[in-house]
Amino acid sequence: MTLQNTNRASGAAMGFVLAMILFVALAVIVKFSISVPAVDADRGVVISKALVEMRAAEEKSLDTPGWADQPRGIVRLPVETAMQQAAQAWRNPAAARADLKARAERAAAPAPVAPAKPSAFE
Repeated sequence: MTLQNTNRASGAAMGFVLAMILFVALAVIVKFSISVPAVDADRGVVISKALVEMRAAEEKSLDTPGWADQPRGIVRLPVETAMQQAAQAWRNPAAARADLKARAERAAAPAPVAPAKPSAFE
């Protein structure tokens, strides 16, 4: 190996090291000079707001009576009220079973079919 080849190899290595140092310096400068917002920064706020609204709706449905399915006559009652009514109804088990069967059949009945639209060609 000659001295000239050694100088070329060390010169190339020095050039490579200087290029890497320049690249790292530019990367650090860009990293600290440009601030990029997080991809999901606003998504967390939206999700927490939706969760609060959903929990409020759940609490309202648990604490207030209302219709679950009005055409079938199914109501939604607060848990305490439903437990009191069930305890009162089951004092007479035979009548309670008959009432329960009737309500189950009414709840499981298929929804009424909408009348078919007449054909435009008839």
